Amino acid sequence: MSPSERIAHLRQAFPEEGMFRDKEWVLSPEAFALDAGTVALIESLGPALRAFQRACNRLYFESLEKPAIAWVARLLDQGKPEHIIALSRQQRWRDELPGVLRPDLVLTENGVCISELDSLPGGIGLTGWLNETYAAMGQSVIGGADGMIEGFASAFPNHDILISRESGDYQPEMEWLIGRINERHGGLPRSVMNPWNLTPHELIGSSIYRFFELFDLANVDLADEMLKMAQEGDLDFSPPLKAFLEEKLWLVLFWSPQLQDFWRSALNTEHFNLLQRCIPQGWVVDPAPLPPFAVYPGLNIQSWQEAKRFGGRQRELVLKISGFSELGWGSRSVSIGHDLSQEQWAAALDEALASFPSNPYVMQRFQRAKLVNHPAWDEQSRSTVMIKSRTRLCPYYFVPKDSEETRLGGVLATVCPADKKILHGMKDAMMLPCVAG
Repeated sequence: MSPSERIAHLRQAFPEEGMFRDKEWVLSPEAFALDAGTVALIESLGPALRAFQRACNRLYFESLEKPAIAWVARLLDQGKPEHIIALSRQQRWRDELPGVLRPDLVLTENGVCISELDSLPGGIGLTGWLNETYAAMGQSVIGGADGMIEGFASAFPNHDILISRESGDYQPEMEWLIGRINERHGGLPRSVMNPWNLTPHELIGSSIYRFFELFDLANVDLADEMLKMAQEGDLDFSPPLKAFLEEKLWLVLFWSPQLQDFWRSALNTEHFNLLQRCIPQGWVVDPAPLPPFAVYPGLNIQSWQEAKRFGGRQRELVLKISGFSELGWGSRSVSIGHDLSQEQWAAALDEALASFPSNPYVMQRFQRAKLVNHPAWDEQSRSTVMIKSRTRLCPYYFVPKDSEETRLGGVLATVCPADKKILHGMKDAMMLPCVAG
């Protein structure tokens, strides 16, 4: 196919209006090519991140029992309502983990850098559609044409999807996903449901993939009834109702000096070294004063007041809220230090410090995405033009039910204009599946 024929195919294949509600992006006739080393790195990250998530779950519960590390659970539970904390500690799902895991990876000159780790990710239907559509144009997408579809079906074999009002923009792509699964698999058809259209009786015995955040639970219809059913074993939720696993704090705690012995014992050497390579150094923005003889490792400062006076190069840092907040997604709370004046940076730090009792912030080293050139379709010239860009990669790892094996269903590339420092979906970006090139 020529580039123009591929663009025509893309437009013809585009689902009915509304599937990608309020989503607009630049089209490209070419999937995003990753070199063999990056593909191997992404493939190896799946098992490592699954092991890391299991270690996080273990650390949380051990910190409830061991006074020396009791600060871990206190930090992760900080600002959360008591009933949310109690849900997280339910014995019924103590050992359960999410069935899908998606890191946000910045593609750098040295590989990839993990900026976030999401166990309730959007974009599953979008990536599934992109994989299917570009594969039909003869491109060998990572995960295959049906990798996302079969990955979700294996991880959630009997699950319906429950979408709240707050997550409603994702309903059309989830309906596409469920439609594809129903076409391929026998048995009772699955459905995408909304809690305001249901009665508790209709949910008895159901397995539910919950597409809503626990911070928004108070706004979810039937929440109290569903939680009671889950605790009594009449309803199965995935991901499990563990707010502590939905925190960005974990990437910072990986670097805590007090926890290095734990991580080394909980992870094998290969996984530990890989995560150390890919997780940027970070800190909890805690206003508590340090002893006069102590400093923040890596920053070499004794107080956050010193950080406010950092020069431009020293401010190559990222501030963001850890989670359990409406500001915890979509880059809403992100401040990039060297993109701000010193006064703006000081104000952002003050805001983070003031937020600590209710919603802790984390600080991480900024990792610069490397420049890449990728063809974009220019409608005016009816041809492709090479665009200088920076890229975020989102691999989707699925864990089949009753298994610990991770399956890479696909990789979504968000190819942003080169002048963007925060890499996310936007109308000026290209949204593409990845191929091994």
